[in-house]
Amino acid sequence: MYPRIQRPARFSTSQPARQTQNDPSRPDLFYHLVAEPRPMWAVSFLESYDNKEEVIGWLPAEGEPVLEDFMENAAFLPLLHDALKTGLADGVDDVQRNGAIQLQNGWMHVHDERNIPPLGRIGDPEDIIATVLVQHGEINADTYQPMPAYRVCTSYGVTKLTDGLAGRLKQVLLDRREKR
Repeated sequence: MYPRIQRPARFSTSQPARQTQNDPSRPDLFYHLVAEPRPMWAVSFLESYDNKEEVIGWLPAEGEPVLEDFMENAAFLPLLHDALKTGLADGVDDVQRNGAIQLQNGWMHVHDERNIPPLGRIGDPEDIIATVLVQHGEINADTYQPMPAYRVCTSYGVTKLTDGLAGRLKQVLLDRREKR
C-alpha cells in the first residue's frame, strides 16, 4: 500500500474551471486544477498554470489519490536536466559547490533532497538526479549525466531540490513561458 500524499482539498464543480492551491507541507509545490480531458491536479513548481510542459505530473482531482495515482509528465524531465546542468555550470547552488570542494576529484552525484543519503553513502538510484565530474574542487558541468533510474515521484514524494537548483529551475520554466 502506498502512503497518502499531500494534495489540495476536493474541488467543487460550481467553482471556476481553474484554481490553484499550495501544498501545505511543501510551499514550493502548487496544484492547478485543469479540467481537460477530465478533472486533474497539475503538480508544478510555478504559482500559475500556463502549459503542460511546466507540470511535474498529474493527480486525479476526485477521490483520495495515493502515490501510485501520480502520473509523471515525460516532457518535464528534460527541462529539469537542462536547468540543473546550467545551474551547476553557473555555480548557483552552495550545496553542490561545497560537495565539489569536499570531493576535490571524482564523480559526484546530484541527489534529490526528498531522501538525502547518510553522509558518505550513495543514495537510492531513483533519488540520484545526475552525476558530474569534479576536478580540483570544481564541477565540470559539461560532464553532466542524467541518471536513467531517477524518478520525479517516489514513496518519499515529488522532486525536491536544493535552494539554488530550485531557483534555477523556476527561472528556466518562467523564461520558457515568456518565449512562448
